[in-house]
Formats: sequence, C-alpha cells, structure tokens
Amino acid sequence: MKSLRKKRRIQIISTTVVALIAATALIGYALRDGINFFRSPSQVVAEPPAATEVFRIGGLVEEGSLVRGAGETVRFNVTDGGAVVPVTYTGILPDLFEENQGMVGTGTLENGVFKATEILAKHDEDYMPKEVVDALKEQGVYQPPDGS
Repeated sequence: MKSLRKKRRIQIISTTVVALIAATALIGYALRDGINFFRSPSQVVAEPPAATEVFRIGGLVEEGSLVRGAGETVRFNVTDGGAVVPVTYTGILPDLFEENQGMVGTGTLENGVFKATEILAKHDEDYMPKEVVDALKEQGVYQPPDGS
C-alpha cells in the first residue's frame, strides 16, 4: 500500500513539473515578439541588429533633417550626439513631434535605415523618455530643461 502511495505522489509531482515547464515555455514563446529592446543611435551604429529584430530607438530629432515626402511618408535623422541614424516613417506624426526634441520609435533596421512603425514624442516641453535622457547623458550632450 505504501509503495502505491509513493508511486502516485511521484507521478503527481513529475506531472506538475512537466506542466510548469511547458507553461513557462509557452509564455516565453508568446512574448518573444512583444519584447522590444531600447537602443540609442550610437548602439545601433556600433552593433547593428538583425534586419528582422524589432527594437526601439530614441534620441533627438536632428535639426534640419525633417523631410516630408509624398503622402504620409516622413524622413528624419535621430541622434544622441555621438551617432546619427536615418529614420523613415509612414503615418501621422504626433502633434508635438519637432526637430531638436526627444522621440522614441519602434521598428526595424533595414540597410542602415530605421523603418519606424510607431513614433512617440514628448508630451510637454519638459518631458523626454528616460532611456533617451540616459543615452544623451552617456554621450555628455544632455541639457536639462530650464527650471530643473
């Protein structure tokens, strides 16, 4: 009788362990496309990601680089003071999107050009995404907003 209980307990424990491993694997598989790593322009230039990798890039929109094309296509450069990455985006830009302002874009790098699928801009005159501020501080070009 004791050996039967022992076998049953071992079966339950091993089944539970297998189920937990399978659940963890399925969660990881489902989230693989939802995880976007942040990179600064200097990091993108130094170590270009694979063409299929979706990531976020952030920095300042370079002054004089904003060019509106035919339709909703926009081209501009994003910089962190150390490197410049050209960006193309098809869609409507946020109202607060301007040159010399912080931005974060999500997309892929194709032939050295960042093809953005989403662009985020600051929400008031003092805001800049934390990742962008950190990247600008690393380059030594961060200037805090007035009154800070």
